[in-house]
Amino acid sequence: MTSMIGRRFALTLLGAAGLAMATSGLAQAEDAPRVIKIATAAESKPLSWGAIGHEPQGYEPDVLKAINAKLPQYKFEMEGAADIAQETGLATGKYDMITGGYYSNPTRAKQFLIPENPIGASMMKIYSRKSDEIKDMTGLAGKKIVPVTAGGGVYKFVTGWQEEHPDVTFKLTASSAGVPYPTRLNELNQGKYDALILPSNLGEATVIEQQKLDIVASEPVVVHNTYVLIHRDAENEQLAADVSKALGELREDGTLDQISEKWFGEKVGAYMTLN
Repeated sequence: MTSMIGRRFALTLLGAAGLAMATSGLAQAEDAPRVIKIATAAESKPLSWGAIGHEPQGYEPDVLKAINAKLPQYKFEMEGAADIAQETGLATGKYDMITGGYYSNPTRAKQFLIPENPIGASMMKIYSRKSDEIKDMTGLAGKKIVPVTAGGGVYKFVTGWQEEHPDVTFKLTASSAGVPYPTRLNELNQGKYDALILPSNLGEATVIEQQKLDIVASEPVVVHNTYVLIHRDAENEQLAADVSKALGELREDGTLDQISEKWFGEKVGAYMTLN
């Protein structure tokens, strides 16, 4: 009888211990940060680059790390991906977030969640030789412009500007060839063209400095905010709000300026427009 009571007591203790361990494990699981899968641009140095299997580097990956430091309830896991793979993966839910210098537009706002605060700014500038410095769009009159990608953001901006200013004429041709911008800068430096129009977050300043090119950049002729895009579902609405809040704080405390100066050689905070 004593032996049976002892065994029952031992089983009761074991059951209680098992329940305590299960409860503890559940609490730990509930406290574990939510993993957020993120795709960054794979070949957009210094904005972001890094193939699958390698940790992404650049401006946006550094900002994402700064955001994650403010949001311990999440664990950001990043990988590089091609542009088309990014948006397809985000639409299907393979990724929770993507970054790649994305603008906000009605189509994207309908398809994805977009935090109110931007992650950066795309500042379009005119690059020209110091001997023939061009400070604004009107200075392009009679000039030969480096060909721009047909249908791209630069092409849309320049052709739109031309329509609004028909009195200022210059030669602009569209190109389907993906000529690297360092090559274009050298063509400009050699006099093949008179001006190059590009967003300044592609690393032009570094190329100009390293290759000692006789080229200067204008002040931005147009600025577009760039945003994080988030997979649209109910669970991610809080994620979008948290990311937006963190980005606002990083802009206010100067972190975005520090990171952009590191990668682009200039501060982006002053150029961002807020909603």
